[in-house]
Amino acid sequence: MKRHFRTLTLMLILAAGAAMAQDDASQQPAPPPVSAFGQQNPAQPVSENPPISAIDQPGLDPHATAESFLLFGLHFSESADSNVSDTLGGSGVRSVSRGLGSLTLQKLWKNYDVALDYIGGAAYYNTKNLQFEQMQQLDVDNRINWKRGQLGIRDSFSYLPEGTFGFGAYGGGGAYGASLGSLGAGLLGSGAFAGQSAFLGGGNFGSSLGQTPRLMNLGLVDVVENLTPKSSVTAAGGYGIVHFYGNPDVAGVSSFIGSDEETAQVAYDRILTPRDQAAISYGYQRFNFSVVGTEFHSDVIQVMYGHRISGRMDFMIGAGPQFTFINAGALGGQTTRIGVAGRASLRYRFPKSTVALTYERFNTNGSGIFLGAETDAATLGATRQLGRVWSVFSDVGFARNHRLQPLSTQELVICTVQNIGCPGVSSNVFSYGYAGLGVHRQVGRSFRVFASYQFNDLYFDSTFCLNSANQVGPCNRISRRHVGTIGIDWTPRPIRLD
Repeated sequence: MKRHFRTLTLMLILAAGAAMAQDDASQQPAPPPVSAFGQQNPAQPVSENPPISAIDQPGLDPHATAESFLLFGLHFSESADSNVSDTLGGSGVRSVSRGLGSLTLQKLWKNYDVALDYIGGAAYYNTKNLQFEQMQQLDVDNRINWKRGQLGIRDSFSYLPEGTFGFGAYGGGGAYGASLGSLGAGLLGSGAFAGQSAFLGGGNFGSSLGQTPRLMNLGLVDVVENLTPKSSVTAAGGYGIVHFYGNPDVAGVSSFIGSDEETAQVAYDRILTPRDQAAISYGYQRFNFSVVGTEFHSDVIQVMYGHRISGRMDFMIGAGPQFTFINAGALGGQTTRIGVAGRASLRYRFPKSTVALTYERFNTNGSGIFLGAETDAATLGATRQLGRVWSVFSDVGFARNHRLQPLSTQELVICTVQNIGCPGVSSNVFSYGYAGLGVHRQVGRSFRVFASYQFNDLYFDSTFCLNSANQVGPCNRISRRHVGTIGIDWTPRPIRLD
């Protein structure tokens, strides 16, 4: 795994070098952006190099005018899914119909800003085992600003039939993200959780077997204080929960493992040059699994480096030791593991295209399948404008989850006695990957149509028989899905709030 980490790090450094070479080339600057309300406003001053250890990232269009507005939307799509139940070895094409409504609010005052992004509705799965499933997601971002710093209070809530890694629940990550455009992006210029690392919680890096609905909530409080023009400190704390519904056993308990997580992080940042920055951070994680009483906590120290070119590029890389202390309870005592944690990201905006590449390696909650996992997750997304009304988008992601605790006889006994399916209990590794591609077209001022295709692949390192309601199910280790989607979005002009 260290070899994979070094390879990905080298790829990011090479990509950053190519991006910096691009920046040296002569290019005419883009004209000032036009306000969404049809009038040109003077650009407001922004921080072009905020701390790299903070949650927020700088916008790739830093001179876009910040305004208070209210935006409504309706979104409809139809998908053809080759494995709609997401079962091991499953197949059989079924249709999925989705109807969603959205609301985005941004209100700015002198020293206080608030942003809210909500989307909700229902999906109809044309199969007797699923049929109607509700879908809800709400992001809230509050910020209090003062002369030398900022306090952020944020919360992200969701109730979805699948995991969020790749947005598989919406028939294609690219289709969902690119068609709505507002969810998780655009709030207060950079997004309520735009720069959030998986370390701070909320990660779910696998699509659950059997379309298992889950409730997830992550609350964060973070603060940035500038000590001098070139130095700052940041601190953040979070609490997240994951609770699974459906797929119950005979005792009414979900077959998947719920968890809660506490996180904290403090860091010191130093600006080296107008474009370069370094930081050192300490982070703490604590995971608790209520089903079997197992818990563990981690301490992570990282050294970080960032290079930013305002409006064009944002590159960051960090790595350091990770110390994990596991209290396995009934599963067998206490153990200590020493490993490496890290993260890297590259965002680059070309005249007509935007590319974003991320990689992270941290401990996670195991996505309901393991009692904690060491997770490597990478994503690559790109968009390109084709003329005035057409654009294409792509989204690729991969996550590898390695169980933190060796498989034990006690764990097998507990899963049987408590009537828990414990999917993947006989495996040490599960991986999930997806790749999507799509196109959308603007139709008038308020409508957009889109079409997308996404391939999803979930696989375990060993074959096992899924236990549901104490019945032995099909034995396999791979779940594959092909999803094609067409849809339409209605988003009228924003309502300006003076």
